[in-house]
Amino acid sequence: MTMSVPAEAAPAVVPASSHPAVGRPSRARLVFLGAASGVGLRAIPRIPDRVKRLLLGRRSVTVDGNTLDTTLQLMLASLRASRVTSGLVASNDIPAARTQLRKLAAVMDGGISVGVQDVVVPGPAGDIPARHYTPVNCQAPEPLLVFYHGGGFVIGDLETHDAACRLICRDAGVHVLSVDYRLAPEHPAPAGIDDCYAAYRWAHDHAAELGADPERVAVGGDSAGGNLATVVSRLARTDGVRIPELQLLIYPVTNFDGDTRSKTLFADGYFLTKADMDWFRANLLIGSKIGSADPLVSPLLADDLSGLPAALVATGGFDPLRDEGTQYADALAAAGVTVDHRHFGSLIHGFINFFPLGGGSVTAMAEITSALRAHLSRT
Repeated sequence: MTMSVPAEAAPAVVPASSHPAVGRPSRARLVFLGAASGVGLRAIPRIPDRVKRLLLGRRSVTVDGNTLDTTLQLMLASLRASRVTSGLVASNDIPAARTQLRKLAAVMDGGISVGVQDVVVPGPAGDIPARHYTPVNCQAPEPLLVFYHGGGFVIGDLETHDAACRLICRDAGVHVLSVDYRLAPEHPAPAGIDDCYAAYRWAHDHAAELGADPERVAVGGDSAGGNLATVVSRLARTDGVRIPELQLLIYPVTNFDGDTRSKTLFADGYFLTKADMDWFRANLLIGSKIGSADPLVSPLLADDLSGLPAALVATGGFDPLRDEGTQYADALAAAGVTVDHRHFGSLIHGFINFFPLGGGSVTAMAEITSALRAHLSRT
């Protein structure tokens, strides 16, 4: 294990596919509008619920019997008003989109104190940057969660999910190793998969050096990271490598080759949009020999899901990925895998990053971290 050093700035990246909704706003405009949205978002945690409802004109949003969380409804309204973006992707320029997501994440800083050390782990194409989070005052080796961030395989990094990893580390009482795997389109599939699998195997072999319990190494992630976590689990099973003790799958992407009702219902206006998802898929697969139906990117389409680790699956009621997350939980259970599916009807995609705003995201993360701790305590 070695300390990491800052990487050189990546060259400009030409996207494989144009995003139909966001265009290429100038960097100056993104900076100005991002600052404006940051002011609004920072105010949300201090606003009483009754005032939030007044600001929203006492209007609520109900779909499929679920009512959208008031805090998240106000956040979405703030993002729309800022005119930065109403979705996850802020620019068709990939470096700008990555920068804007980091800036949004910085606004969501939860102020959580845990032990943090940047490290590098060996990968198939060179060293992989990672970040190790250590629980404060742990008296014995605790479990280790190898975490893969979301961002559609194109955006997202250690910084965008720093607050979420700190929260999981503190509240679940586990070590977290967050992995900065290679992103598309510079590195099309299966480059990120290869990095994540290598990081899991390294983490399992070196858990004791990290101060963690090598008998309790889990994998997990959100969205694209949830996809990577379950693919890593299947690769380990197939290769005869010790499988993870648990897979934590938070609103995972599980099928790039099919549509669902939730993708239609929540195609626009709920942070992750259909345009975002199409853009991610195009950038992931351009230049790749892997097709959208390959189980390496669409794990729901795998022929055999038996023998995989127990799964803690979380889905949100206003998430386009709601249905495929539920379908995957059901498919795992049908294959004999132990599944704990937690559905949060009032929440949108990305809620693990929105807990600093308060509201239902806080409640959901408390439930997820409690369940994670309980599952890993039983192994």
